[in-house]
Amino acid sequence: MSRELIFSVEDEVHIQQLIKYNLEAAGYRVVTFESGEQLLQECKHTSPDLFILDLMLPGMDGLEVCRTLRQNPNTKNIPIIMLTAKSEEFDKVLGLEMGADDYITKPFSVRELVARVKAMFRRMNIPASQENDVIKYGDITIDCSRREVYKKDVLLDMPLKEFELLKLLVLNKGKVMSREMLLEKIWGFDYYGETRTVDVHIRYLRQKIEDDDSNPVYIETVRGIGYRFNDKAGK
Repeated sequence: MSRELIFSVEDEVHIQQLIKYNLEAAGYRVVTFESGEQLLQECKHTSPDLFILDLMLPGMDGLEVCRTLRQNPNTKNIPIIMLTAKSEEFDKVLGLEMGADDYITKPFSVRELVARVKAMFRRMNIPASQENDVIKYGDITIDCSRREVYKKDVLLDMPLKEFELLKLLVLNKGKVMSREMLLEKIWGFDYYGETRTVDVHIRYLRQKIEDDDSNPVYIETVRGIGYRFNDKAGK
């Protein structure tokens, strides 16, 4: 049985209880909070394996909590799933830009929530022996076992989804990968989000690995299809 620890902040009591009951039934340990301030206070003492943040909270909202977690060295690489009653693309993109790894719009099914959490942990727990240990290409180094990326020997701040996306592109360098394919492979079959999610993460990857993200060399856009990692960029 899984023993991963999940911190969930949700001010609606019935949703909070729903999340806790079903994730505990799936084998996880769950600690719930009614405010972002409470969660951040607890993070001074304990770090979970996953955060589930409601967007609309009293006081500090979910986006501000997400931003604060990403700025903290102890929590910056812990995956974050955002919950919100809003469905506008603006909110989804903003949440992703703040560092969220996944996004679920209310009302959501319990099955979907549990599937997303399980998928997140599956990707996090891939044994290092199943991956290429270190991938080097040009001035980019990807250390798979440590989940770290370096550019010119400088460690980059890279959340889990960005790391997975970059690794997938590099391992398939020279191949055109559609947005739909990237969405399925990185966010999982049960992810119901839009391909705009991929574009947001590509933009942030470019800002980190390209010398000039407005004129990318490594990650090329294939108009109308998706993206390709330039197999000649590292030569």
